[in-house]
Amino acid sequence: MSLKKIHDQQPKEFDFTNDNQKKIEIILKRYPEKNKKSAVMPLLYLAQKQNSNWIPLAAMKKIANLLSMPYISVYEVATFYTMYNLTPVGKHFIQVCTTTPCLIRGADKIVKLCKEKIAPNENEISKKGDCSWMEVECLGACVSAPMIQINDDYYEDLDEKNTIEILESLLKDKPLKPGSYRGRKNTSPEVVRSETEGKHA
Repeated sequence: MSLKKIHDQQPKEFDFTNDNQKKIEIILKRYPEKNKKSAVMPLLYLAQKQNSNWIPLAAMKKIANLLSMPYISVYEVATFYTMYNLTPVGKHFIQVCTTTPCLIRGADKIVKLCKEKIAPNENEISKKGDCSWMEVECLGACVSAPMIQINDDYYEDLDEKNTIEILESLLKDKPLKPGSYRGRKNTSPEVVRSETEGKHA
């Protein structure tokens, strides 16, 4: 995305909703007044959730004022952590884990499907504006590899067939349910040993 296009999409002002104002009051109570700048990360997250999953510069300036800290310090935090999106993303934001465990189990095929179904390039919003995707480092669900994160939800134990179904459901704006696509509960093994197996080993 060009710098001009990013600039054009930046709102001039940003205000938290009333609901988020109440959440901010609760968050700030967790910190001593002199350390309230420690709330910068949860406030950035609130701003991102409120603003279609990305954080405009105006929101960072608002957070800087709320926390009595330099704007550049807020910007440094926002640009350091990859969980913050600083440019617009799709309504359904797909993060494909391509760290070793997922890659060994087929994450490269998921990336290929995202290129075919969503957009040919990372961080490129689909034609209807509903979806975008990107490769990310480990999302902490190695036992359920390969997996993807869509907004806040994990879709795990994927293969080509169910990945296509998931991506097509997003394009129709009717996302399928998250979770394991092999029926796994939490991080249990795929094959559960019988109660009698191994008793007489």
